[in-house]
Amino acid sequence: MHNYLEFEKPISDLEGKIHELKKLGEEDESVDTADEIARLEARARDAMADIYAKLTPWQKTQVARHPARPHFLDYAKTLFTEFTPLAGDRKFSEDAAIQAGLARFRGTPVALIGQEKGHDTKSRIRHNFGSAKPEGYRKAIRVMEMADRFGMPIVTLIDTAGAYPGVGAEERGQAEAIARSTEMCLKVKVPIISVIIGEGGSGGAIAIATGNRVYMLEHSIYSVISPEGAASILWRDSTKAKDAATSMRITAEDLKDLGIIDGIIPEPVGGAHREPEKAMAAAGSVIADALKHLSALDGAALVKDRREKYLAIGRQQH
Repeated sequence: MHNYLEFEKPISDLEGKIHELKKLGEEDESVDTADEIARLEARARDAMADIYAKLTPWQKTQVARHPARPHFLDYAKTLFTEFTPLAGDRKFSEDAAIQAGLARFRGTPVALIGQEKGHDTKSRIRHNFGSAKPEGYRKAIRVMEMADRFGMPIVTLIDTAGAYPGVGAEERGQAEAIARSTEMCLKVKVPIISVIIGEGGSGGAIAIATGNRVYMLEHSIYSVISPEGAASILWRDSTKAKDAATSMRITAEDLKDLGIIDGIIPEPVGGAHREPEKAMAAAGSVIADALKHLSALDGAALVKDRREKYLAIGRQQH
């Protein structure tokens, strides 16, 4: 059963009728429903194209959070081979929200790091809904150090509402771990390609998204705080999240205009959750192009490229 979003009701109604007609045709072969099904399918495609061509920032937020959207482990399985996850930060414990390890991308050895949200209740609890604790970021640092030592490019896939804000995480140095992870991103002498595949929330995202090239899927979001959190601060009313999402400029189009990201990866009509394989293939092509370009730079040039990229953000162009 497809999980429809609030604004997808016209699509839901049409696809519900299509399902009923198909079921009727299966139960009674004397009833010819083919023409009506074809007509309704065409209307559903048109409705979906029209709706997704003009999504509001809040609607994009809903798409970015869709439970069926492909997550880190889906990308790891589809785009990479020989992915070998490494566990633990060698200091405190293992954090399942951040997955990190070594893999091959189209034959090239890489370090692969990202947040995993989980697909069902059991896996979401296990991965803490993609919200990492300090040991997750320290594990990421460990893998980035290894990649730097052995000259392997780093690919990061970001999908988190933010780092875990619990008391234990704060006691173990959450802010320091995020800062150290960001610092490591800036100083490694290998290429870093980062892709926001769902939500990119606050320091929890930028800790592994400070790359030479940063891309966003078309309907992903990237922000300093969730729309609900911003609404609670600005208006003391989390129900105004829709207004906050619009004001914060969190969409891929906004962030490309602001010079914060380097490119937008198109999604299939209806979002990545409709055609996951197609969405992941598009991301793979962009990663491959970026790696090809960055592989021509030496370590010092990569560090300089990254430094200049982030120093340029927010500067007025003359």
